[in-house]
Amino acid sequence: MGLLTREIERAPCTVEVSHCFESLHAHVRFNNGAVINPGDTVQVKGPEIMAAFGEVVTEDREAIIIRASKVEQLWTRLTGDFEVMELCEFSFSDEVTL
Repeated sequence: MGLLTREIERAPCTVEVSHCFESLHAHVRFNNGAVINPGDTVQVKGPEIMAAFGEVVTEDREAIIIRASKVEQLWTRLTGDFEVMELCEFSFSDEVTL
């Protein structure tokens, strides 16, 4: 993998979508042991998976992994903490703001 180049990898995967009272989630497991690194992008091929309330749907699909370049990986590692902190900038208050 080069300093500025990206690589594309295809991987078989299993997608699990849960829409239950106990758990609302969507998980992707790579069946070939592929590991996602900082800056990588994953796109799962196929139509949208919908689970009705109370259901867990599991389907086998193919994922396309676009590997980040070395520069993108470094940038993601350096700036990732700041992006996570943006998610944490909230507060709860009894006051109503107009």
